[in-house]
Amino acid sequence: MPSARGLEPGDTAADFELRNARSFVMDETHSDQSKSLFKPIHMTLEQTIGETGGVIMFTCNHCPYVVASEERIESIASLCRENGLGFVGINSNDPIVYSSDNWDNMIIRARDMTYPYLHDSDQSIARAYGAERTPEFFLINGNGIIVYRGRLDDSPKDPTKATTSELVDAINSTLSNSPIGINRTDPIGCSVKWKE
Repeated sequence: MPSARGLEPGDTAADFELRNARSFVMDETHSDQSKSLFKPIHMTLEQTIGETGGVIMFTCNHCPYVVASEERIESIASLCRENGLGFVGINSNDPIVYSSDNWDNMIIRARDMTYPYLHDSDQSIARAYGAERTPEFFLINGNGIIVYRGRLDDSPKDPTKATTSELVDAINSTLSNSPIGINRTDPIGCSVKWKE
């Protein structure tokens, strides 16, 4: 049962089927193996987490916290791939409020991503999870249970000032079947831009 703030560690992840902007990008910059990750036009939770688990990141195109974290986000996506975990970004922002978050701009941004970029056009998935900020991360185990929710670290705008690494710590604990020391943090970033 979700809390007032949405799904929390210990809750079952909410299912979805969302359109993948990355599948509309036509380029030759990635290997054939990586291209296969982008083929589905729509992706479900099961395709995202698979047997091992995965990370769902609520994100967008314009947020300065997201932009400043892109290199670290790509590094975490790579860590996930190397260890059999899925990784996707979900954009739930209202494109009327922020036109830079519309579908066409998602496709443009997806050119630089190595992971699927999904569009929550009616915001139902952000509401189901209780997403509050961009970026916000949900780590899900292979049984579909949320085991971590929150921030990347304590300094998304400036990686040189980060003193924590809660998301990576949670991923590493999950991969080693160890208890997660901190399974809930408050995300740091821009608020989700809700439809009126």
